[in-house]
Amino acid sequence: MANDKEDKGFQIPIEDTNEEAAETTANAEEAVKAEPVAEEAAEAAEAEKAEADPEAAAEADAEAADELPADDPDIVAEAEAVLEEADIDTLEEAQAKAKEWQDRYLRLHAEWDTYRRRMQEQRADEKVRAAEKVMETLLPVLDDFERTVAYAEENGETGLLDGVKAVQSKFVDALTKSGLQIIDPVGEPYDALEAQAVQVVPDTEAFEETVKDVLQKGYKMGKKVLRAAMVTVTAGGPKRPKEESEEE
Repeated sequence: MANDKEDKGFQIPIEDTNEEAAETTANAEEAVKAEPVAEEAAEAAEAEKAEADPEAAAEADAEAADELPADDPDIVAEAEAVLEEADIDTLEEAQAKAKEWQDRYLRLHAEWDTYRRRMQEQRADEKVRAAEKVMETLLPVLDDFERTVAYAEENGETGLLDGVKAVQSKFVDALTKSGLQIIDPVGEPYDALEAQAVQVVPDTEAFEETVKDVLQKGYKMGKKVLRAAMVTVTAGGPKRPKEESEEE
């Protein structure tokens, strides 16, 4: 009997081992389930403590922050280098674009000033040249006036009227060659755009609103009226036919 016991050795009962393992597992599960409850209770206690004494809570947070492990200096240095390089590239690019647009603005502004100054000089030159042409056309008229006056002084008034008429005709020709148009609408329908009626004259034979007399001639250049003619207009006559009015 003794030998049989020695061969078999000391054996732990299997039932006891299983019971202990089950008990350990149950205790572990209860501990895991109790952890969230314990954490919530701790957080609630800390919140109540912070509300009761804010200064003490702030000091505790500061101490906890000091106790946190410091960041790796190599990682921090590398991150700062990357950020600095990115900021430098972005800043240099923005400065380059700003300088480019500033150069464009200054160049366009200078070109506009040059163009405006050139156009002003060109308009001034055109005015001078236009005036020069008119003066060159009128110079012979001045010569004729001088000759007429000299003839009247030597020979009296005999033939003076014909000379004055010749000078007047030459003067008018010079102005018309320069683009001047004479407004002399005698016998024509009254046009308020080119004439100014200063008097209404009864006339039963002429059509209504016909220019009877021109008291002062008008002048225009192109479509612009420089001075409207001063005229008298008829009244009391028959109405002008519509077809004739439309054609005129």
